[in-house]
Amino acid sequence: MEPSSQPACQASISRRQLFVAFLRVGVRGFGGVMPWARHMLVDERQWLDDAQFTQILSLAQPLPGPNSLNLAVVVGDRFQGPLGALAALAGLLSAPICIVLTVATLFDRFGQAGPLHRLLPGISAAAAGLMGGMGLRLLAGMEREAWTVALALVAFISVVWLHLSLVLVLLVLAPVGIAFGRRGAAA
Repeated sequence: MEPSSQPACQASISRRQLFVAFLRVGVRGFGGVMPWARHMLVDERQWLDDAQFTQILSLAQPLPGPNSLNLAVVVGDRFQGPLGALAALAGLLSAPICIVLTVATLFDRFGQAGPLHRLLPGISAAAAGLMGGMGLRLLAGMEREAWTVALALVAFISVVWLHLSLVLVLLVLAPVGIAFGRRGAAA
């Protein structure tokens, strides 16, 4: 979308604002970026509504690479084109790269300490809780037609309980979802 065709509030989002916003997400969401990205984009800055966020996330998930990076690129491109995509991506990656390098250095030096190993399960549980909370928020904003609920359940059961490959599930369910979506739009 060209910046001039965007609403005034969206056209005024600068590359600097994209960089700073995604920098904050990268700092706040270390280990669980997506819930913070949704909070920043939808609740805090209101650059997107729930439906727009869900659409962009749906596009970002099947693309190669981490969902959060794909989301930053798509959002940055939406507001400021390719340079906006680079600004959002640079913002999102800057803090985590510095943090990972620092933690890796410290872990190399102090990693054998007993208390550190007892902290890791708690950190993992907190990250899982953040992702679960974001999933519930996305579910609340999702269209609740029978076919969308059925596809969501089939995807969940396929990946979580049947341990099928996410790629396989996407290859099968994405065309089904597109077909149902087109049929609903034509009706």
